[in-house]
Amino acid sequence: MPAYDDANIFARILRGEIPCTKVYEDEVCLAFMDIMPQVEGHVLVIAKSPSRTLLDADPAALSALMPRVQRIGRAAVAALKADGLTLMQFSEATAGQTVFHLHFHLLPRREGVPMRPHEGPTAKPEVLGALAERIRAELP
Repeated sequence: MPAYDDANIFARILRGEIPCTKVYEDEVCLAFMDIMPQVEGHVLVIAKSPSRTLLDADPAALSALMPRVQRIGRAAVAALKADGLTLMQFSEATAGQTVFHLHFHLLPRREGVPMRPHEGPTAKPEVLGALAERIRAELP
């Protein structure tokens, strides 16, 4: 497995070199709005510990991360009044990973509303900010 590259975009976001619309942050993770959302309320949760994928993540770091993924997922579902949640995690390029830093996609889902492709125009910052605020309001 290739080594972790700390020049990836998520590592740069963690260092504050690139802005994001934060939903949540603590010593374990950073959650922020995806700028090319596949559904309304699409949140990314990234580990603060350096790992490329789920497969090379430190088990202790992963153990600390997953309750936060669940908590943020619950908040996103509540904020968007969604019917469910799609959780996606891709490990390595063959599996669809494009940013090689451990991260999870949280997609609040509504019955009958299909996911959009993860490409194309970026969402307006004011829209992402309003969604982040709604999700933050649902965090216990």
